[in-house]
Amino acid sequence: MKALRDQLDKIKPLFSKGGKFEKFHYAYDAADTFLFSPNTVTSAKGTQIKDAIDLKRMMVTVVVAMIPALLYGMWNVGQQHFMAIGETASFMEKFGLGAIVVLPIVIVAYTAGGIVEAIFAIVRKHPINEGFLVTGMLIPLVVPPTLPLWQVALATIFGVLIGKEVFGGTGMNILNVALVARAFLYFGYPTDISGDQVWVYLGGQNPVEGFSGATALAVAASAQEPVTQALTQASQAWYAGMFDFTNMFMGAIPGSIGETSTLMCLIGALILIFTGVGSWKTIVGVFVGSYLTALLMNLIGANEFMLMPAEYHLVIGGLAFGAVFMATDPVSSAHTETGKWIYGILIGVVTVIIRVLNPAYPEGIMLAILLMNVFAPLIDYNVVQANKKRRLKRATV
Repeated sequence: MKALRDQLDKIKPLFSKGGKFEKFHYAYDAADTFLFSPNTVTSAKGTQIKDAIDLKRMMVTVVVAMIPALLYGMWNVGQQHFMAIGETASFMEKFGLGAIVVLPIVIVAYTAGGIVEAIFAIVRKHPINEGFLVTGMLIPLVVPPTLPLWQVALATIFGVLIGKEVFGGTGMNILNVALVARAFLYFGYPTDISGDQVWVYLGGQNPVEGFSGATALAVAASAQEPVTQALTQASQAWYAGMFDFTNMFMGAIPGSIGETSTLMCLIGALILIFTGVGSWKTIVGVFVGSYLTALLMNLIGANEFMLMPAEYHLVIGGLAFGAVFMATDPVSSAHTETGKWIYGILIGVVTVIIRVLNPAYPEGIMLAILLMNVFAPLIDYNVVQANKKRRLKRATV
């Protein structure tokens, strides 16, 4: 590391004021501060307090929390591939194939988004923020492994540009950047982001004969008999028990790269909660709102999807991933403590409503979070106003 530090110090004058590459100073500064802690210190006298967390450490913590979902997603891509083509393979063969498929998506997302961030930093003459560390990982985890790399790049650029930079950059966006990118893909290239066969990487092979549905949500949304029975029948195209509750909780099912395993998402949630980076109130609120709304839909029972056991909503689709990594976005979510409960519960409510009432879009969590991103400031405003009114009533004149 000392050799790298010495090399950065050696070329620093070229990027400093008056240097040959002065206009690229903030690109150099971004690389320097990403690799090493800033060496600047305050000059004020007196007692000073230094927090143990800053933007870079916060973003790195979120990335670390997503690593279990990423690693499991790599293995699952290989698992679904070999199951689809009817071949057996070892753990490492499955993981190796998954890595070959997933890592290019991650690299393209980071590269495309990083270029946009660097361009805006140079034009606006401000340091490059570390916010994209999280976005660059989130985007690959919410897309199918079969998505063309050019679409990954295009969606990432759109998400960073329209979802964040037009609002002023990191900390100013009102919408979750990764979800803006996914929404762009869903509405711009629906056949590549949804459907029966896009979720499984086949490597040029054809799907196994009899394969009729790729995801548990797709099966549930189109069920003409009890959903549990439809899921059992759909499992026969792959292997018995594929769509049972335990297996769906573990995540060995087709889906987006990082969204299939509720268990891995919960491990990430524990990391975020114990480090104080993510709000447990928002996460629990999403699960509670989803479960209670699903119970209500069970009572209405207008279609088979409504009658699906409420707990199934918690383990199919991207609800767990959205609750843990999307809803807790510190910029676009609610900030008041009571507001976090309201925000999370409403996300869960809207998710289930979209799932069971909109046959064209059985997922729901993406649109629910984007919708509540817009209402988060209003939720906080009303919570603050209610607190002010309550305190004024207690005040004595």
